[in-house]
Amino acid sequence: MAKAALSIRLGRPGDARAVGMLVRRMTRRWILPDQPREAGLALLSRQGAAVQRRHMEEGHRFHLAWLGDTLVGVATMRDDSHLTQLFVSTRYHGHGIARRLWRRAMADAVHRAGTRRFTLNASRCAVPAYRRLGFVATGPERLSPSGVLTTPMELKRIPMRGRRA
Repeated sequence: MAKAALSIRLGRPGDARAVGMLVRRMTRRWILPDQPREAGLALLSRQGAAVQRRHMEEGHRFHLAWLGDTLVGVATMRDDSHLTQLFVSTRYHGHGIARRLWRRAMADAVHRAGTRRFTLNASRCAVPAYRRLGFVATGPERLSPSGVLTTPMELKRIPMRGRRA
């Protein structure tokens, strides 16, 4: 049987259940170990299907990576400038999927809004991955208003000469 090719498409409300399952699974595995217990439980409560669907309906842009009919990654952008989620199933780490999702989400935001500055709040384990994508920390790790430990980061795009924005 042939290996399925990776496809990336925009998320739809009908994808919310699959997105919620992937995001919650990755949060449990990678983010919760570094979080205060109450903050971690609150974070999980904000990642279920109903919340993902509401965010889609509110205009957050979900870029989904699929291998056949299996969701393997998600990148979510709010206001065409703030990356709120970038998760790839652990089984597919190291295959460039996060980079492809990020590039797609970034290109979409640049095309839609001309965005030149992107922000995010990185969990401790994600800081090195975001650095590899070009983000830099803009402050120390801190507790968010919801009690989650994150590092604020940003990426500034420099327009290429001779190209239109």
